[in-house]
Amino acid sequence: MSLYLHGLGFALPPGRITQDEGLAIARVLSGPKIRNAGWLDAVYKHSGILTRHQVLGRELVEDLLHGTQVTASPFLPGHELGPSTAERMRIYAAEAPVLSLRAAENALQAAQFPPDSITHLITVSCTGFAAPGVDCHLIDRLKLRLTVQRTHLGFMGCHGALNALRVANAFARAAPTERVLLVAVELCSLHYHYGNDPDKAVANAIFADGAAAVAGSGEPEPQQGWRVAATGSCLIPDSAEAMHWRIGDHGFEMGLSRQIPKLISQHLRPWLESWLAEKSLQIDDIRSWAIHPGGPKILAAVEEGLHLTPDASQPSRNLYAEFGNMSSPTVLLILERLRQTHAPRPCLALGFGPGLVAEAILFL
Repeated sequence: MSLYLHGLGFALPPGRITQDEGLAIARVLSGPKIRNAGWLDAVYKHSGILTRHQVLGRELVEDLLHGTQVTASPFLPGHELGPSTAERMRIYAAEAPVLSLRAAENALQAAQFPPDSITHLITVSCTGFAAPGVDCHLIDRLKLRLTVQRTHLGFMGCHGALNALRVANAFARAAPTERVLLVAVELCSLHYHYGNDPDKAVANAIFADGAAAVAGSGEPEPQQGWRVAATGSCLIPDSAEAMHWRIGDHGFEMGLSRQIPKLISQHLRPWLESWLAEKSLQIDDIRSWAIHPGGPKILAAVEEGLHLTPDASQPSRNLYAEFGNMSSPTVLLILERLRQTHAPRPCLALGFGPGLVAEAILFL
């Protein structure tokens, strides 16, 4: 047996911003060399995003847009590099558990799993650290068993939920009657960069906040029956500096090389062809795709490298336009939309993260 998806749930913070507002905020917070740069408008205009959600709240957005100080937030202009990492982590410790709880409650309700039936709890996050953290909060507020077995996957980046599904699948295969709750939460807005690095300015324009959860087991799900059939991973050679995520004094520092789309376009297809061949499949046999939308150029690189039509990545583009790149939870939202629209299978989920690493999960 393998992992069946019985229920998925999601949660978004109420602080919704348009991309025009995001550009205006960038004008306020970016370093002096970027603040008035002509290319900044193009970054936001061509980002492919319409709206995003951020945990810092709408009140802070109004302060930034109107030059007021109502919130007294550490994210208001004052320090040229923004809040310290400690200040950002204090907000993470307060807000990540709240968002995670809402997503988990929704997943358990969708699966019709009583909380005390969960035997394994998997948490995923790369945007914050706190202990005791999200896992202990979920055990307490959901009234999970005190003996629930916990696993945390941290700092894996945008493909973290796929790594977690691999772990959940291993649990399901080992004991099909046991039940797994997986929760991914990311507060990317906490790591807004205030300096003069153009690559970090691009990250400011595309990342967002959200949480997603999956409740599953090795027992078949009677309604839709989506199950994990195989998982795969490939470290792209000579790509260590293409994407990185490092802890700095003023937040976690994201590095995104302009070579990422080229690396994906060149290396993804040869690996996927050999990996799928082991399952007696070809790329053309995949009937739907859940591609993590790292950005428009990432989706275009996957299309080019795999010779896909734009229709294959349209579910990813649609969700990205609505919510931005929420890092690890994003691919779970795409999967749920595919499930709810009865997308054909086999379905292949893809994600990319620091390394540069490609992760894949095949659903039947």
